[in-house]
Amino acid sequence: MNPPTAAKHPQLLVLHDDERVDDYFWLSNLEDPQTLAYLEAENTYTQAQMQPTATLQTSLYEEMLGRIKETDLSVPYLQGNYYYYSRTETGLAYSIYCRKKGIDAPEEILLDQNKLAQGHEYFSLGTFQISPNQQILAYAVDTSGAEQYTLQFLDLNTHQLYPETIADTYFSTAWANDNQTIYYTKVDATNRPYQLYRHFLGTPASEDILVYHEPDEAYFVFVGKSRSQAYILIRTSSKITSEVHYLDANQPNGAFQVFQPRVTGVEYRIEHHRDRFYIVTNEAAINFKLMSTPVTATAKENWQTVIPHREEIMLSGVSAFVNHLVIYERKGGLSTARIENLSTGKSHEITFTEPTYSFSEGNNPEFNTTTLRYNYTSLITPQSVFDYDMETQQRELKKETEVLGGYDKTQYKSEWIFATATDGTQIPISLVYKQGTQRDGNPLFLTGYGAYGAAYPAGFSSQRLSLLDRGIIFAIAHIRGGGEMGRKWYEEGKFLHKKNTFTDFIACAEHLIAERWTDGDRLVISGGSAGGLLMGAVVNMRPDLFKAVIADVPFVDVVTTILDTSLPLSATEWEEWGNPNDKIYYDYMKSYSPYDNVTAQNYPEMLITAGLNDSRVKYWEPAKWTAKLRELKTDNNILLLKTNMGAGHGGASGRYDSLQELAFKYAFVLNCLDVKI
Repeated sequence: MNPPTAAKHPQLLVLHDDERVDDYFWLSNLEDPQTLAYLEAENTYTQAQMQPTATLQTSLYEEMLGRIKETDLSVPYLQGNYYYYSRTETGLAYSIYCRKKGIDAPEEILLDQNKLAQGHEYFSLGTFQISPNQQILAYAVDTSGAEQYTLQFLDLNTHQLYPETIADTYFSTAWANDNQTIYYTKVDATNRPYQLYRHFLGTPASEDILVYHEPDEAYFVFVGKSRSQAYILIRTSSKITSEVHYLDANQPNGAFQVFQPRVTGVEYRIEHHRDRFYIVTNEAAINFKLMSTPVTATAKENWQTVIPHREEIMLSGVSAFVNHLVIYERKGGLSTARIENLSTGKSHEITFTEPTYSFSEGNNPEFNTTTLRYNYTSLITPQSVFDYDMETQQRELKKETEVLGGYDKTQYKSEWIFATATDGTQIPISLVYKQGTQRDGNPLFLTGYGAYGAAYPAGFSSQRLSLLDRGIIFAIAHIRGGGEMGRKWYEEGKFLHKKNTFTDFIACAEHLIAERWTDGDRLVISGGSAGGLLMGAVVNMRPDLFKAVIADVPFVDVVTTILDTSLPLSATEWEEWGNPNDKIYYDYMKSYSPYDNVTAQNYPEMLITAGLNDSRVKYWEPAKWTAKLRELKTDNNILLLKTNMGAGHGGASGRYDSLQELAFKYAFVLNCLDVKI
């Protein structure tokens, strides 16, 4: 079967006084019947090309499913008088949310997502907020994948829905302490949360009061509540600037007060503790510092230093409890936490022994407690939930996710190694492989992200065992643009330094080949979204280095997208990539934009994915990129585009459908690597 060919309809685009003809711009018009026809043709071609792997896909799906305890229970957490948890049942795609009034009390089902998802190809639960008196549940659902949620309210005494529904909401909500007033955010035409509304339970949404409006297209609006339950907090932020407004949660009809007016380039977050606010800020502190101020005097001149800026340690955040402050940090590329006793002033650190891992705060809704719940995982340790006594320093493992089939972590090994970038910078790489694996040009799966200051988590995946047990090494390139090594690490991979992200990844690949971890003809790479941009850039720069590529929902038409402010991730992205209305940034972005730099050369085997309802990376970016690759590439290597016609940025929503998608990708990998097992 021949690959589909997208018709060329040349269209002149004038971008920053630069005239450019885009032959595939027409694919952005979903009303053109040729667009859907092309996407369907690509899906048909992809299905036909992957048909020889159908048995392998089934085998992979069954073995991955076989490692999952399908009927399972999360660790209950205490909120008010109830223990809350979720559970799954064999054959059901989504979690069921429950609670008990006492750990041994009868179960009360709050929300069964499986029932809500009936009749929908896609289903996602957004906000899930219990009122302070534990009698009302606010929850929101998205049934398209476009990340536009409809908010509803459930009476937990009668299990009847309130009559009102609120459309086009975002993820964040916050209850006032009267149990009748809730704050929520709404999105604009570009899916940016830009307004905060106050809703009084039982009244029509049309009567809701607009509390805050953010006109600046670079800013997102979020709402939340302090753990102390004392304040409702609005946080409005761009990529480099933030501002907080606060309101006494006992005075829901009151006026929000600005904590500290925004200053371009200054970020801050606040945490309430009794008569003080703690402030994490990067003002004159690239790796952030910790300040505090009385609740009655939030102006900056009243701030006092608690933890000064440190060159080698990134302050990630703080959590306040009645007698303790938890201080989250990154040191040497790894996350840690320090616990400070606010009565004695003494502190200690929570430490971990594995060379690479992921650690984060768990569910901790209660302020008056000495127990910190945290999550821990590594490349060989399944997701684990711990309760840590901040007084005695004792930790209790509440649950380690069970891997069926006799998983033995001692049969695998993880490492933390370094590659040298072109400018001499040492780039960390996390590795995991089966014990006994020799460095002999092995098949290797390398992934990365490198954007938004996000550190790529070195976490466990039972599905990944399907690669490791077939002798494939798995690696993560912790490249610049991410946040692994502090804020400077991020700054060195954005704006006019963005190419460091790409050359770092190439350096990691070259190092793995030079050290005989793999060979170029046995190296598969993968990345999604901004990581898909990474994939597009590195295959343009060094297509000879990789055997195969998976680019999930890739952000590849950088210049055209960011110039179009009617799209999501446009104006808001100027502080990540640069403003292309400035010729310096325009020329720089154009020099690496994957779509703009496809050339007549050989490319690796490629699998590209898209979501028709994707509101972050529009489906036409991967579609246009695929069409242009088909036109210009000079090889006969396989090139596949797979568009999920009923989902968005995250792909399939149900756990079984998600496994099917992963089995498809793994089959592609194994087929490219000619792994027959």
